Amino acid sequence: MTIASEKLIQDLIERTRIHINKAEKLNTQSIEKLNWKEEKDSWSVLECIEHLNLYGDFYIPELKKRIESSKTNSKKDFKSGILGNYFAKSMLPKEKLNKMKTFNDKNPAGSELQKTTIDRFIEQQKQTLNLLELSRKIDLNKTKTAISISKLIKLKIGDTFRVVIYHNERHLVQAEKVLAKMK
Repeated sequence: MTIASEKLIQDLIERTRIHINKAEKLNTQSIEKLNWKEEKDSWSVLECIEHLNLYGDFYIPELKKRIESSKTNSKKDFKSGILGNYFAKSMLPKEKLNKMKTFNDKNPAGSELQKTTIDRFIEQQKQTLNLLELSRKIDLNKTKTAISISKLIKLKIGDTFRVVIYHNERHLVQAEKVLAKMK
């Protein structure tokens, strides 16, 4: 996939703004609804959001560090890497969400969660917007980041942004489906 860097950044900014709006709507629900589970092993709305917060705890500092230390200048086009494009595409929500195994340290199942979970997510999304703005000045191809599953694997920062933001989208869809099942 090749796309103008500016077009990619703008798309990711729009998606992140939508995520903030969705989270703000979720925050209007009662704590009982936000903690409701269809089954013992399924996630509640707040567990979906906390899962994203746990990933944000890794990726936001990683993205910030890589942007701040990048000595590259922005390039007109971004060309996705093979692995990065695969990871990003696999994160996008589908009509029937394919289940993926969650790493234990990113699994919020059974957590005691409050609405502050959503507030934290919204704050992380605001930080992501800021990082996307800063990324306009760097080469999204040459600046690389570690990923949460292995420090040995590096992705182009443009792909890392896609993976994180598409992952957010995936679990916000999941959270909305949990709410819809309650009604």
